[in-house]
Amino acid sequence: MRALAFIAGVVAIAAALSLNMSLAWVIERRTGNSGWIDAVWTFGLGVIGAASALVPLAGDTAANLPRRILAAAAIAAWALRLGAHIASRTSGIVDDPRYAALRQEFGKNAAAQMWLLVQKQALVSIPLGVAIFLAAHNPAAALRLQDGLAILVFAAAIDGEALADRELRAFRRTSSGSICDVALWRWSRHPNYFFEWLGWVGYPLIAIDFAGGYLCGWLALAAPACMYWLLVHVTGIPPLEEHMLRTRGAAFRAYQARTSAFFPWPPRPMTEAIQP
Repeated sequence: MRALAFIAGVVAIAAALSLNMSLAWVIERRTGNSGWIDAVWTFGLGVIGAASALVPLAGDTAANLPRRILAAAAIAAWALRLGAHIASRTSGIVDDPRYAALRQEFGKNAAAQMWLLVQKQALVSIPLGVAIFLAAHNPAAALRLQDGLAILVFAAAIDGEALADRELRAFRRTSSGSICDVALWRWSRHPNYFFEWLGWVGYPLIAIDFAGGYLCGWLALAAPACMYWLLVHVTGIPPLEEHMLRTRGAAFRAYQARTSAFFPWPPRPMTEAIQP
């Protein structure tokens, strides 16, 4: 019975993510501002994740309710913070340069291709939604030490990403057109992406039972793996850095040479950075 409930839950998560990204596509077509795609994705994943955590399954009891509340609260806090940030940023721009470049490449088929693109985003978001679901419905009766560690990870991730965003906004207000190379941005070219990834590490911590009583919990590891792949190799760093190289040129190449791309690390000395 519980296995069937899990399968039904995964199917429901996948369908909800697809519908959410269809809504994002409609808003993008109506407004012409593709920045709303990321805002809708964030808020939608928050709602879907929290709902999947709080809706009880067969076998859930009052004893594991705190874990369900923890998972729901974590994804809700993430979605509200990040979604509000993206919405605020989007309301102040005409279009997102990453999506705008893709739309231009798509040409006459832009509408259909953009719909396919957002559906691909829904597809790769399934491991994220499932990780929340798996974490929430871990049947362990009481919160454990690793659940407490997950709370610390969530707090560090949300606060770190918010700090990186504030630093970038403050820098842009006073140094328009240059490269942000201060505070967290001296240690990583994308500290906001790093902390975004870090938050998804918390769900496997909640889901995994090292005693072997909840083997499907290990599948939650797909969430940080998927997020790392997306941020570092697909929709995060590559298109953003391509845009920065077009608009900032040599200054950004020098920044690339001395600064870690993702994981925070002390900046390399320029003499070391220019070596082949």
